[in-house]
Amino acid sequence: MTNFLDARALWGSGHVANAVQPKAWTGGNNYADHSQYIDLAPADLQSFIHGQNVLIGTHGFNVNRQDGIETMQYWETLLGLPVGAVFLGFLWPGDSEFFHALSYPVEPKHATAAGNLLAKFADDSLADAASVSFVSHSLGARVVLQAISQMKLPVRRLILMAGAINDDCLTAEFAAVPAKVGTISLLASAEDEVLRWAFPLGDFVAEIIGRDHPWWESALGRSGPRSRPANYRSPCQIPKGWNFGHGNYLQTDPPAPAPIPPPTDVPEDGPPPLGGVPGWQEAWSAAFASTRFQ
Repeated sequence: MTNFLDARALWGSGHVANAVQPKAWTGGNNYADHSQYIDLAPADLQSFIHGQNVLIGTHGFNVNRQDGIETMQYWETLLGLPVGAVFLGFLWPGDSEFFHALSYPVEPKHATAAGNLLAKFADDSLADAASVSFVSHSLGARVVLQAISQMKLPVRRLILMAGAINDDCLTAEFAAVPAKVGTISLLASAEDEVLRWAFPLGDFVAEIIGRDHPWWESALGRSGPRSRPANYRSPCQIPKGWNFGHGNYLQTDPPAPAPIPPPTDVPEDGPPPLGGVPGWQEAWSAAFASTRFQ
């Protein structure tokens, strides 16, 4: 069973809810049975996080609630979290029922709103945890950076994978965030074609619509940070020979790989782990996140 914090108003598309709702998925792999997605009582959440190092993980854009549940539950099984640590999946409405990935230029506003809700919930409900950390994929970087910028609670670890956000975000838009975090780790891939082509175009359109994005910026999740804060842990660049694409970090396609035990780090070069068997990428990204979380 995976526990969630849900900021969605609907199963697909829609806006952010009025408040974050604690939830639990009890239905195994039958993700079409929505009745298995149940409310998690506040007392049960408090029992779950009390004295624990909490890792909150979130997905990117173009992910509906059902896919988010599946992705987070699947990825949790690959995490090698130590004793005294627990995982919470965070779901937010970065998807469109009709336009799908083409909705990206307007989704940062939903990400920001979801981050504000998450910040309030964390301060109100997670103070009893030993610590709070975050890991994100794609546009989920904006969700967690916004949350941290608004939180009163300190953050122990921040891990941004394939960040669909400007590569200077840690020293420009979210320059106040590093001082609130223990350590910051990134994963970036030059082979990420979504961030190579779609991200600059999406930011260009978003600038036209909302006047809140710099023109034609590079993505954090492709080239790494333009400037590094003092608490940044390197390296972050995945070897080109691994052909690591945007959908490989949290992809849920079977067969499920075996978990890769931490410690795991980013090598300068060499063959991919697990002999390149199908699904190895999400196992490796989970092991990396677990290592940087410890």
